[in-house]
Parts: sequence; C-alpha cells; structure tokens
Amino acid sequence: MTELNLDGMALAPGVVETIVSIAANEVDGVASVGPSATSSLRSVFAGKPSTQGIEVAIDEDDKLQVSVRVDVYYGYVLPDLAANLRKAIADAVSSQVGASVASVDVYIDGIQFAR
Repeated sequence: MTELNLDGMALAPGVVETIVSIAANEVDGVASVGPSATSSLRSVFAGKPSTQGIEVAIDEDDKLQVSVRVDVYYGYVLPDLAANLRKAIADAVSSQVGASVASVDVYIDGIQFAR
C-alpha cells in the first residue's frame, strides 16, 4: 500500500498494518498473525509486530478494506473468533486512525495445539 491520506493527515505505508497486527494479537485465541514461523521471529528481532499476512486497500468510498491471515489456538469457536477479530481490528483502526473500515476479511491459515 502506498501512503494513506486522510483528512489532511498522511500515514506512511505500514502504519495501518501495524495497528491491525497489534489489535489482532490482542484477541484471545489468536496464536500469530501472518506466517507463524516468520511472525514470531521477525517481531523478536525487529522489536515490532509483524505485518506479514495483512493487506489494506482503499475502496471507491475511501473506506479501508482489511484482510488478515492468522493462526489460532485449538479449542476456540472459529466463527466467534473471526467476529472478535473483525470487531477488534475495525475498532482499533477507526479510533487510532480515524478511518472508516468497510470490511475485515479473516483467513485462518492454521491451528496450534500448544499454548
């Protein structure tokens, strides 16, 4: 994604993705965001959350369309977990960036059994 311009404020690429990553990781039941092997290693060495597996686009109404790929822990009801992710991400982006979120697509790429 290129620079995002909202009401006279410009956000560098990666800002919204970082907010999405942090919000997703705070949802109970989410094991990792993005590819599980690289996600945890990258966040340890980079000192910030991984934004791999997160895509943000702007639709024709200037609303954000977010997609996020996650691994989840076994034992959670997947539709409920996806709904919690959608809400957490939309709320975080809306409150911190001031942008409207048109959609949050959740892709569950894997299940982890150990916690």
